[in-house]
Amino acid sequence: MNRLIAALFLLCGSASAQYDFAAQIMDESESRLRTGTQRYEGTLEVISASNKVSIKHWEYRRLGSNGASKAILRFTAPAEVKGVALLIVNHTDRASDQWMWTPAIERDRRIAAQDRSTRFFGTDFSFEDLEERDVDQFDYKFQGEESIGGVACWKIESKPRQSVASQYTSSMLWIRKDNFVAAQSENFSKGKLVRRIRYGDIQNVSGIWTPRTVEVYDAMRGSHTVLKLGKLEYNVPMKDEDFTLEALKRG
Repeated sequence: MNRLIAALFLLCGSASAQYDFAAQIMDESESRLRTGTQRYEGTLEVISASNKVSIKHWEYRRLGSNGASKAILRFTAPAEVKGVALLIVNHTDRASDQWMWTPAIERDRRIAAQDRSTRFFGTDFSFEDLEERDVDQFDYKFQGEESIGGVACWKIESKPRQSVASQYTSSMLWIRKDNFVAAQSENFSKGKLVRRIRYGDIQNVSGIWTPRTVEVYDAMRGSHTVLKLGKLEYNVPMKDEDFTLEALKRG
């Protein structure tokens, strides 16, 4: 695949070739991350602009891949958020459907499209950031090469297609050359930086190169959240019935 991409870029210097080059990189990146299921335990360190730190924990399970997947994310600590959960049903051709369950009031709530840009329960992830979107929902343009953390990367501009609803009007992605894993993304709204996400501690887990640390910086608030993935597993047995609104409430 590396040779094919290199040949395409070297032989064709046109704008259309650069779009094709960027799309091929993103296709390969998605392909290498493709798994049937994923499960991990996450520790989140939320650091405010005034350096106040809070710790949260959640469990994450995902069935399916490439945007046609379902996931449940459930807080396990501290006590004031324990049991709060989010069901995400991803689609290949549009934004996800999402429902949040709050056990304290025994209520589920569908997350409206206009609320996808809001922070998810005190973290610096927005509801949209927790989606898994298919690469075909975006247009890409190659923007050169740049190192992140001393690692050589391809720099790619991404814009959602007209049919795709997003809080971000564009994103800049840095894709590592050695393993096609994202090293960083910067997400913009009308040219203004909204969030920067950095991916670190890349490890090979069951043949999948995976960031074990994800740091999200909220440019408007000046806060950031560091997510660390523990007990990470791929392709473990899961059932479709465990990813429903009823399952969300059961816990």
